[in-house]
Amino acid sequence: MEVDQAVVAERRHLLSLAYRMLGTVAEAEDAVQETYARWYRLTPTERDAIANPAGWLTRVAGRVCLDVLGSARVRRERYVGPWLPEPVPSDTFATERPADPLDRVTLDDSVSTALLLVLESMTPAERVAFVLHDVFGLPFDEIAETVGRSPAACRQLAASARRRVREGRERDVPRAEHDRVVRAFAEAAAGGDLSALVAVLDPDVELTSDGGGVVSAARRPVLGADSVARFLLGLAAKYPDVAVLPRQTGDGLGFVMVDDGQVTGVITLSVRDGVVSGIRMVRNPEKLTLWG
Repeated sequence: MEVDQAVVAERRHLLSLAYRMLGTVAEAEDAVQETYARWYRLTPTERDAIANPAGWLTRVAGRVCLDVLGSARVRRERYVGPWLPEPVPSDTFATERPADPLDRVTLDDSVSTALLLVLESMTPAERVAFVLHDVFGLPFDEIAETVGRSPAACRQLAASARRRVREGRERDVPRAEHDRVVRAFAEAAAGGDLSALVAVLDPDVELTSDGGGVVSAARRPVLGADSVARFLLGLAAKYPDVAVLPRQTGDGLGFVMVDDGQVTGVITLSVRDGVVSGIRMVRNPEKLTLWG
């Protein structure tokens, strides 16, 4: 009974791990369900022989995610419009940090859309090794059991992934600075003045909208400050009854779009050099499950 309780208690940890590996809550929940199914398919004798059930569950969840990642890219190539990771409230998947800061990238924003997009560019093995080591602090000998490679090879996978993170992410901006710029952006957008809104946008700003073919959304990214500003002001004029409310996200201050009491979108933003450099709008209702 105590072992069963300990196994069930691992669910939040496993969901946190799977979300970072897969990028959506639904896929993470499916991976965790499969992990538990494999545990309960073991015979009682096999389960009793496992000295560390939590470690076993983590390794199996990693293997399940590795398999899912192998086919996820093909599914996302068929996705209608741009695919974005599912945004989550900032404290949804809080986790303990690895003990050794010398061996990892600092990941205070390990559930940010910006970071998850970089993870999407990695090979499945790189992503699994990076998340298990740099986010969850697992040693490479345990990671080797998950990905089926040697500890040295897993160390190289994590190092390669770390380089991708450094190259792919914009320069880190303190959270207070990010939120200050986002508030200035919100004020300019609410004022409805095109020139004021353009002034708080990077000249090369990119807006990406994910509707998944389920709801209306831009099928291609909107590029450039003037085009993005006109797009946003056009949305405000077209949907005057939609409230845009500030909320803390994994990327810092962002916004939820609320229509008749229902959350219909989540907006996260990137900041660079005192202006907004990226805007991501997730409107696919399948990716708004945690914002009700």
